[in-house]
Amino acid sequence: MSQEFSMRVIARVHSDFPSKFGVPRQSGLVEDLESTLVFEPEFRSEDALRGLEGFSHLWLVWVFHQAARGEWSPTVRPPRLGGNARLGVFATRSPFRPNPIALSAVRLAGVERTAGQGTVLRLRGADLVDGTPVLDIKPYLPYADWVPGALGGFAAAPAGEAVEVAIPPDLLERVPPDRREALRAVLAQDPRPRYQEDPDRVYGFGFAGLEVRFSVSGGVLAVREILEKP
Repeated sequence: MSQEFSMRVIARVHSDFPSKFGVPRQSGLVEDLESTLVFEPEFRSEDALRGLEGFSHLWLVWVFHQAARGEWSPTVRPPRLGGNARLGVFATRSPFRPNPIALSAVRLAGVERTAGQGTVLRLRGADLVDGTPVLDIKPYLPYADWVPGALGGFAAAPAGEAVEVAIPPDLLERVPPDRREALRAVLAQDPRPRYQEDPDRVYGFGFAGLEVRFSVSGGVLAVREILEKP
């Protein structure tokens, strides 16, 4: 028997990524990335967070709000397989699902009380676009959530190899000092789709209010421009 449930957004994550291009493919790959979780007004209760400081990591249950579709397909094309092979949607982490929800493990870097937004959570290592709606937060339990010997199927290891990153010093100066290592780590993951190998193509993505443009050739990712977004 089919059932439908209504869920409320309890919070939103504010990150340096205005769109999904450039966002790490999984949480925890770029520990230097910082973001902030801000609760919706009706959920700004300190009682709801009592005891949270005792945990180093959290699970976030969130919504693929930029990828939601009215219909779904039982098979998808994972980019890491070249964009050609089809797998069952439930064997992947594709955003194009019957229910566009996702799960991320993030580091809890701090619980901060603010004047205008109530108590917010400082996060590290999140793989989320700015404004991502969060449905729930749960503590990560090492004894239960870590499974020794677990198999990862076609995604047993991170996709591809890290690339060497070359950023001219004059361009790096345009990036806020507290964002430079995070940007370098994001670029080292090679944000390009896995099936694109054109060395002459210039890619771009938004990061921390900037537009970062780059190309990749011979295992080296070269930053071409860093522009302030209007």
